[in-house]
Amino acid sequence: MNAPTIIDLEASGFGTGSYPIEVGFVLPDGSTQCLLIKPDESWTHWDSKAEAVHGITRATLQAHGKPPGEVASMLNRSLAGQTVYSDAWAHDYTWLSVLYEAAGLVPTFKLEHLLVLMDECSQTRWNNARSSVERELQVRRHRASNDARVLQMTWLRLQAKAA
Repeated sequence: MNAPTIIDLEASGFGTGSYPIEVGFVLPDGSTQCLLIKPDESWTHWDSKAEAVHGITRATLQAHGKPPGEVASMLNRSLAGQTVYSDAWAHDYTWLSVLYEAAGLVPTFKLEHLLVLMDECSQTRWNNARSSVERELQVRRHRASNDARVLQMTWLRLQAKAA
């Protein structure tokens, strides 16, 4: 069973003016990549409630983040030609658009909602399976690559049960 490539983004907040601050993905072979994104000068929105969830500060982004162009280029190299899946397609699509616009690039991969890979039964079982995977992995931080790994492992678990 081939696992899908899963992507996840953390952001400065939700809604108008928010922007991506971290992107992580997990490939079919289970390898992961995660990068902090240094905010573009025009990105000013910050929501302390979002920071409380992901634990990433603006100071951390300034000190350790990579410029949008560098992050978008890495994503293009790593994900070229693939269909990449997200459980929060509307948010992640918007934040990837913000990233790529700042970088002056176009994605070389396609983003789809993870739901397109699941039947109704798997969708119904999703939340319980995800909670189980999170407990087993003992995920302590709400971060992009951790979330992507949890999503991929949950999908694999549900596919195994369906088989």
